[in-house]
Amino acid sequence: MKAVRFHEYGEPSVLRYEDVEQPVPGTGQVLIRVAATSFNGVDGNIRAGFMQGPIPVTLPHTPGIDVSGTIAALGEGVEGVADFEIGDKVVGFLPMTEAGASAEYVVAPAEILAPAPAGIDLADAAALPVVGLTAWQALFDHAKLEAGQRVLINGAGGAVGGYAVQLAKNAGAYVVATAGPRSSERVRAGGADEVVDHTTTALSAATGPVDVVLNLAPIEPAQLAALLDLIRPGGVLVNTTVWMPAPSDEQRGVRGIDLFVRSDAQQLSHLVELADRGELRVEVARRVPLADLPALHADAAAGTLPGGKVVVLVAAA
Repeated sequence: MKAVRFHEYGEPSVLRYEDVEQPVPGTGQVLIRVAATSFNGVDGNIRAGFMQGPIPVTLPHTPGIDVSGTIAALGEGVEGVADFEIGDKVVGFLPMTEAGASAEYVVAPAEILAPAPAGIDLADAAALPVVGLTAWQALFDHAKLEAGQRVLINGAGGAVGGYAVQLAKNAGAYVVATAGPRSSERVRAGGADEVVDHTTTALSAATGPVDVVLNLAPIEPAQLAALLDLIRPGGVLVNTTVWMPAPSDEQRGVRGIDLFVRSDAQQLSHLVELADRGELRVEVARRVPLADLPALHADAAAGTLPGGKVVVLVAAA
């Protein structure tokens, strides 16, 4: 089968499109005929060698932690773990330390998979798992967002932000979002009540106090700390830029939480249900073939990726 792998850490040029042996599912695993994966920022960090401590991988390594595809084979014991059959269409957030989905076939633990959305193309469903789970866990596992609360989503123009705006609005929150000129209309269409152009307007002057801040933007530590001043006493700052710890304000009871997204099949199934009911839009900014993955990594390193999610199309022979 075809796959993209890197045999050593380094620049995007270390990625190779090559022939590899098709994997075999073990106990509790399924073999997935991959329709698509997607690009996540962590893929580039793993390839560059920046994540060898928290996310150790065995070289050569196949990137791609999102997967959408069709079950091609079942390993032993799957029947006792999940109710899947050969031919089922699934999505999942794969274990970061194992071989990823930038390949025609990948094995995955059955317990981390969810049925794929029925109302969208199977390949496009790869745009949902990691970023959708990040948004859900930030808002509801950590921030405990409730109807009637005000939430500020800083960096709403990206893929996580797009889901966060929709989920927060669906939950009955008042959503203030920051976005640049290129993404402001898309963010407003997602349900944001206020959209602040972060390129021209200071947040402190643009909005009143909020109960929750979700920071998705790679801002400076001083800018992150300044977001605390926008949060009401007892509120929460959830930060996804894990290289920069979330600050707190103990005097006012404002908690800072660093988010490390985890795979959760039950939550992913709920997101799929929302998508199938038309309550959550799965948006794809760009689609590229698997052979172009090295160029996609190069675009990411150069900062030229479009806002939103890039899906990597995989066509098994």
